[in-house]
Amino acid sequence: MRLASLGVVATAILLVSSAQGADVAAGKAKAEICAGCHGDNGISQTENIPSLAGQLDQFIQWQLVFFRAGARKNEQMQPIVEQLNNDDIRNLGAYFASLPPFKGGKDDNPDLSEKGKQAAAGRRCASCHGDTFAGTKAVARIAGQREEYLVKALHDYKSGQRSGGAQAAMADVAYPLSDEEITALAHYLSHL
Repeated sequence: MRLASLGVVATAILLVSSAQGADVAAGKAKAEICAGCHGDNGISQTENIPSLAGQLDQFIQWQLVFFRAGARKNEQMQPIVEQLNNDDIRNLGAYFASLPPFKGGKDDNPDLSEKGKQAAAGRRCASCHGDTFAGTKAVARIAGQREEYLVKALHDYKSGQRSGGAQAAMADVAYPLSDEEITALAHYLSHL
């Protein structure tokens, strides 16, 4: 297990360190298979499937490596990532990072957003995800992400169901969240 973890880290370091050589056009071509779930131009229209547009290059690369190595599991992703080589992962990271992110829609419940803003401040979300929640380095962009996906992700971290990258930090943050806080936090973040 430890040797496998070292392999994941070594692969990710190799990928991230050579991201400068990534080919956005090749990433766009490879991403055609991603559009079925993650949407055209990386904007998901499918419930519980995250948008990838505007995600940080390193975040995309790390997640693909975690999926490919089996450290992060998803029945739909596994057969796809098994076919990706390191160049594909670099190129996909560069492509999705080059796309404009979805901007949150009109907030239909500003009171819930205010509660979510308070939850975000109280749980130190900005310390990793940045002041605008646009992510940093290998940390996810959560601003403008699909609301129901954020709810699912927070519940998965809270229950320990989600693993692979930042699991310990996110579990620590998500575990004490009440269902009401999760709902409010997801609403707030999705409308940024």
